[in-house]
Amino acid sequence: MRVVETLLKHGANVHDQLYDGATSLFLAAQGGYLDLIRLLLSSGAKVNQPRQGKTGFHQGFKFILSLSSSQNLVVSCQSCSACCLYQTDGSCFACYFIFFLKDGTAPLWIASQMGHSEVVRVMLLRGAERDATRSDGTTALLKAANKGYSDVIEELLKFSPTLGLLKNGTSALHAAVLGGSAKAVALLIEAGADPLLRNKKNELPSDLTKNERILRLLQTREKHRKS
Repeated sequence: MRVVETLLKHGANVHDQLYDGATSLFLAAQGGYLDLIRLLLSSGAKVNQPRQGKTGFHQGFKFILSLSSSQNLVVSCQSCSACCLYQTDGSCFACYFIFFLKDGTAPLWIASQMGHSEVVRVMLLRGAERDATRSDGTTALLKAANKGYSDVIEELLKFSPTLGLLKNGTSALHAAVLGGSAKAVALLIEAGADPLLRNKKNELPSDLTKNERILRLLQTREKHRKS
């Protein structure tokens, strides 16, 4: 904590990122360091800044430029992800691919995945987007539901997150059922999650488990929905 305070006082950029795009706030959220998170947020860290960086292959671009200047080669970028070197006769000398990491993982998502409920609460109060999705379509609530982190689920539910189908074709309730946590399932049902909602594979939440306790929870709410 004191080290970070000292670095910030001496001009360290709170927005600096690692090669994979992780910021200091992202790493603090991942580790559950609440005091450090408060310090970073008060120093201007962006609560919704997703992880977005470049893989090691991106260094190949610098190599391409060095080759082109030293060996009379022409650089041709076919797209944002591939560059090729051509000799003066038009033949291809070599191609290099540049990959960008854009998984969209926000600090709130990683804190939820790790089960840090206090961190989740603080971030939500500081404006974290409750329904922010990763590139795979998962939200913080879906991840917490799948992991069975009831404390995290309770914090997220205070901010009315989406309980319906997400862009990836599933719901937090489906994820909770798959995760096997009866408490997580109960929390979502009490919050209004629909046990009759089908995922993109046309499956009901009850189709995804043989856990008798979870099935009873789902079936009880199904009866209420139908009545």
